[in-house]
Amino acid sequence: MLTRKKILVGVTGSIAAYKTAYLIRELIRLEAEVKVVMTDASTLFISPLSLSTLSKNPVAIEFVKNKEGEWENHVELGAWADLFIVAPTSANTLAKMANGTCDNLLLAVYLSAKCPVWVAPAMDLDMYAHFSTQQNLKLLAEKKIRIIEPTSGELASGLEGKGRMEEPQEIAKLIHAYFMPSSKLIGKKVLITGGPTYEAIDPVRFIGNHSSGKTGVILADICANRGADVVLITGPTEKRVKNPSIKVISVLSANEMMTAVQKEWSNSAVGIFSAAVADYRPELSEIEKIKKSSSEINLKLVKNPDILKWAGEQKTKTQYLVGFALETTNEIQNGFEKLIKKNLNLLVLNSLNDKGAGFGHDTNKVAFLKPNNKITNFELNQKSVLMNELMDEIERDLA
Repeated sequence: MLTRKKILVGVTGSIAAYKTAYLIRELIRLEAEVKVVMTDASTLFISPLSLSTLSKNPVAIEFVKNKEGEWENHVELGAWADLFIVAPTSANTLAKMANGTCDNLLLAVYLSAKCPVWVAPAMDLDMYAHFSTQQNLKLLAEKKIRIIEPTSGELASGLEGKGRMEEPQEIAKLIHAYFMPSSKLIGKKVLITGGPTYEAIDPVRFIGNHSSGKTGVILADICANRGADVVLITGPTEKRVKNPSIKVISVLSANEMMTAVQKEWSNSAVGIFSAAVADYRPELSEIEKIKKSSSEINLKLVKNPDILKWAGEQKTKTQYLVGFALETTNEIQNGFEKLIKKNLNLLVLNSLNDKGAGFGHDTNKVAFLKPNNKITNFELNQKSVLMNELMDEIERDLA
């Protein structure tokens, strides 16, 4: 995520200013801290109140904030940001930025900025193609201002051509990639399993476990935010991924999860199997609800497919496979046996004997087990922190 990253968004007088609202929403979703500075002209296209509400910060427009004469400190704004992006950037503002003109607050902030500056031009095709605009863009690029190229399509004038501001989600992706350029997961397919499985007794009842699905969802978001192409196969869970790029496949039973995994594993670079798959299922699942007509009921259980073992057997030398184990006795010994038996690169081990660990908690206490008896222990911590530690370990191995 862009947690704790400070993004300053500049807005200029262009019809594309409506897109800025979607850009701010996307940055907030990625947990960035966002502030907005607008030109007077931009307020004709979108309300400062809208952008203030979305960014959760006051919008800066004038050098003087209010009737009391409070100063809007452009120097502080320029020093505050980790990245300053002007989106949309009009032809007028481009020209002023290229030539050092300073006749509004946004330009004063630009001249004071200590951080990288990006521009996302938006204008009619003839304005964009004009030699003066192209010279201004060239000059800004030479001075290390990043230009987010406009796209082609229908323009506000009714003409078709190049001049549309890049879509907000794509700009957000570029910002995210800028702050996380070193990930070994960029462009790699990561297959994740999560949640429990429910094994039907009848249409109403099932055999299951207490897995909440939190870990699988957390892992999916972390991997997607590191640039991976993520597929999450999850059993029943109320948890939802934040990153819209994640492909989510919902299943109920172990057999359904097995079928989904078999379709996705062969072309995956990394597999992280955190699902709590039921080991057994009823041999027969009744079509109708079983009536409470006797004092006891006998269920014959049969073994479910071992999804993790199957993936380990199919694993190639270039694939990386992670399993999870929840133990109650002889944890380390049982963990290493599972690591070897299922041909894993890494096993995440935790114990129900540790307070705050196991199902249903936002916290966990784990150990990473690897071949040759390598073990790394972690103290009780938030699952999100521990899963970031896991992804760091995987990336080190991939490197």
